[in-house]
Amino acid sequence: MAADERDYNLTEEQKAIKAKYPPLNKKYEYLDHTADVQLHAWGDTLEEAFEQCVMAMFGYMTDTGTVEPVDTVEVEAEGHDMLSLLFHFLDEWLYKFSANEFFIPREVKVLYIDRMQFKIRSIGWGEEFSLPKHPQGTEVKAITYSAMQICEDEKPEVFVIIDI
Repeated sequence: MAADERDYNLTEEQKAIKAKYPPLNKKYEYLDHTADVQLHAWGDTLEEAFEQCVMAMFGYMTDTGTVEPVDTVEVEAEGHDMLSLLFHFLDEWLYKFSANEFFIPREVKVLYIDRMQFKIRSIGWGEEFSLPKHPQGTEVKAITYSAMQICEDEKPEVFVIIDI
């Protein structure tokens, strides 16, 4: 697909909600992958690249521009190295959506990444997913380790394949 925007065929009500807020700063894209989707996210810092990766995942499920920042959710994760930290970070955010909360963020902010202990703490602003309010994209079933990469050469960027 390799596109920044997915067509959600928004209703007038969804367009009105989207127009209430400034446009989201998207630093991600979707890359074609056999039977799955590869998220490619980047940022000025590794923290921002992780934030954008979470938003890319949720952006595949709905138009995050239609989400209003009415609730706050904190997510913490840990791993045994940076790749497992990224995996568990995304998995914890996916759990917030898949479990009882059905939380979908409009924005996610990484508060810190501990590169020695491989811990991360983040906060997200959003609301409970609601079909009448949020257009339905494609459900993300799981995060995978397949071809996962964290690159910090020039600009920090991450690559993650999600199971859809």
